[in-house]
Amino acid sequence: MKEKLEQIKQEALKQIEASDALEKLNEVRVNFLGKKGELTAVLKSMKDVAPEDRPKVGQLVNETREEIEKVLETAKTKMERAVREAKMKSEVIDVTLPAKKNNVGHRHPNTIALEEVERIFVGMGYEVVEGPEVEKDYYNFEALNIPADHPAKDEQDTFYVTGDILLRTQTSPVQVREMEKGKLPIRMIAPGRVFRSDEVDATHSPSFHQIEGLVIDKNITFADLKGTLAEFAKELFGEETKVKFRPHHFPFTEPSAEVDVSCFKCGGKGCRFCKGSGWIEILGCGMVHPRVLKTSGIDPEEYSGFAFGVGLERIALLKYEIDDMRLLYENDIRFLKQF
Repeated sequence: MKEKLEQIKQEALKQIEASDALEKLNEVRVNFLGKKGELTAVLKSMKDVAPEDRPKVGQLVNETREEIEKVLETAKTKMERAVREAKMKSEVIDVTLPAKKNNVGHRHPNTIALEEVERIFVGMGYEVVEGPEVEKDYYNFEALNIPADHPAKDEQDTFYVTGDILLRTQTSPVQVREMEKGKLPIRMIAPGRVFRSDEVDATHSPSFHQIEGLVIDKNITFADLKGTLAEFAKELFGEETKVKFRPHHFPFTEPSAEVDVSCFKCGGKGCRFCKGSGWIEILGCGMVHPRVLKTSGIDPEEYSGFAFGVGLERIALLKYEIDDMRLLYENDIRFLKQF
C-alpha cells in the first residue's frame, strides 16, 4: 500500500509540474483528490485492509493528500502571480495619452423653447397646469362649443380609443377642467402633447405639442389679451417685436383672431424667412365664448376671459430658424448638438 501511495504522489507531482494553466491544475486536483480521484479510491478500499493496519494506512493516505495539496497550492499561487503580472504589463495605462471626452447631453430644442415660454408666463403670474393626453370627447369637443355635427370637428380628426375616449387634439380640455373647479380667478397655461390624424411633412405631424393659455376674471377685455400677447412676443423674439391681430373664427372664442409678429430677421422689411411679407403667423386667440363659460359653471354675465394657443414646435422652428419640423424628432445627434 505504501508503494502505491508513493506512486500516486509522484504521478500527481509530475502532472502538477507539467501544468501550464490554472485549468490544468484544477484537473490534477479532481483526478487525485476529487470524489472519484485515486486517493479517494484508496480510502474506499480500506475495507480490504486488516483492521490492525487501517490506522497506519489512513495516516499514510492523509499525509499523501497533504503533500499533494501543498504542492498544488504553491503552484496555483505562483501561476496566479504570473498571470496577474502579465495582465498588468498588457494593460498598462499611458498617462501621457489625451483623456477621452465625455459626451454630455443637453436639453432638446422643444424643451428649451417650452422652458422659456413657461418662464415668461410664470413671470406674469400664470400657473402651469397639466392634464391627461387620453381624454373624453366631452372635454375635447363638447365643452368647447364643438358639438358632434360641428364642421370644426372635421378639422381636428384624431385617434379614437372608443366612441367617447380619444387622444386629445389640443390642450384646451385642461382649461375646461380648471374652470369646472370653480376656483376663480384663473391665470394658467397648459403645455402638453396633442394628437391629430395628419400626414407627416415639414410642418405637420400626428403628434406634436401645444401651449394654451387661459385667463378668467371680472372685467377682462380684448385689450388685456392684446397687451399680454404683445409682452409675450417681445420677451420671446426681442424688444422691437410688434404684433398684428387678424380676425378669425374659433368655436370656443368670440371674437377670435390670429396673431402675427413682425419678422425678427428683417425687422418687418420683408425677407426669405417671412416670405417677403414682414410678418410671421404665430398663434390663435380670442375672448372665451360665453357658452363655454356657462358649460363649465361660470356666469358669463359676471366673468369674462381670453384664451390663446401656440404650437411649441412652431416656436422652436421660428426661434432657431429650422425649416423642417421632422428634424426635431429624428434624434440626429449632429442636429441636436447645435442647441
